[in-house]
Amino acid sequence: MFNIPGENPVSITPAAIAQITRLMEKGGSAGLRIGVKKGGCAGMEYTMEYVQDVDPQDLVVEQDGARVMIAPMAQMFMFGTEIDYETSLLESGFKFRNPNVVEACGCGESIKFAEM
Repeated sequence: MFNIPGENPVSITPAAIAQITRLMEKGGSAGLRIGVKKGGCAGMEYTMEYVQDVDPQDLVVEQDGARVMIAPMAQMFMFGTEIDYETSLLESGFKFRNPNVVEACGCGESIKFAEM
């Protein structure tokens, strides 16, 4: 398990903390694991899953009872990201405000990162 002392690579809003902890308690999971994969019209997509165990290679962020694990391949793309949870009349879900994203598709499901 990889942690950065004194510095969180991502921030989690109170709404996201509430949703993550609620789902951790309901499903008995260790936390929410976030990754990225190739796909979508802009080139990359976020992946999310509640997992039972923390992978030793994951970067772990814990905030007010919520635990987010960032998969190794996603770590360099996630620094500076704010994780939020939004609810509207038509949909609800996690939203990522990521300063490393330079382009997103119209539906918002697919992203392109700045060249690293």
